[in-house]
Amino acid sequence: MASILFLLFSFLLLHGAQAEIICENLPIGLCSFSIAFSGKRCVLENNVKDNGNMEYQCNSSEIFVKDMNEWIESDKCLNACGLHRKTVGISSDSLLEPHFLARLCSDSCYKNCPNIVDLYHNLAIGEVNNI
Repeated sequence: MASILFLLFSFLLLHGAQAEIICENLPIGLCSFSIAFSGKRCVLENNVKDNGNMEYQCNSSEIFVKDMNEWIESDKCLNACGLHRKTVGISSDSLLEPHFLARLCSDSCYKNCPNIVDLYHNLAIGEVNNI
């Protein structure tokens, strides 16, 4: 809990200083399921360094969100939807898991977390269009 408060406080300082969310400037713990001021989704990426250590980096994806920008998903929504902050990349793979779909379609997620619902709705549409 202390680390989440630290990250949130760090973000508030960062946000206040810049007045806009830029994915590349977000702390790793706030990257996944965030949306930049530009409307691009932030994506957590990992790279294995030469020494074998894993390094995480927050980047802007090429995925735009139509009606939302400057959004950092709440812990309450992540928990309600069965997600976590260390989610790497953006993928529709979890849509194949019945437990995830049950959480995504639950009232607490579906009615209260429009960013997450929008993301997975668009991922599902993309999968159907690729068939």
